[in-house]
Amino acid sequence: MTGLPVPVRDLRVHYHRVNCAGRFAHFTADFEPPVAGGVGEFLSTAPQEELPDEFAGPLWTGIRQGLDGVSARVTVTRGRRHPADSCRHSYLIAGYLAGRAALVVAGLLPPEQAPPARDVTWPGQPVP
Repeated sequence: MTGLPVPVRDLRVHYHRVNCAGRFAHFTADFEPPVAGGVGEFLSTAPQEELPDEFAGPLWTGIRQGLDGVSARVTVTRGRRHPADSCRHSYLIAGYLAGRAALVVAGLLPPEQAPPARDVTWPGQPVP
């Protein structure tokens, strides 16, 4: 399994869709190269009221899917939820977007495969 080669810090995901069943998931995460052995790890330091456990599982699943076999240590540092529009599926999608963005920033995917800037931002991101 390949490991993330460089740290990707302060990656912000703002997944928000408005329709009859809104979608809302916001969080900030740091992606680090894996520890020896290459096993992926997930840790949330966000308070429970910002990122409840019911959303942490789908978020991690989405991140793993987005990383597509690349191992990383991921720490969610902040979160935000909406009482009506946050759901497990929103965090699954947001996690996937974060994983893809981390691969782009780390140089493992070409920039044209980056998620839309309306959904994911990171320090030093080129302006479209």
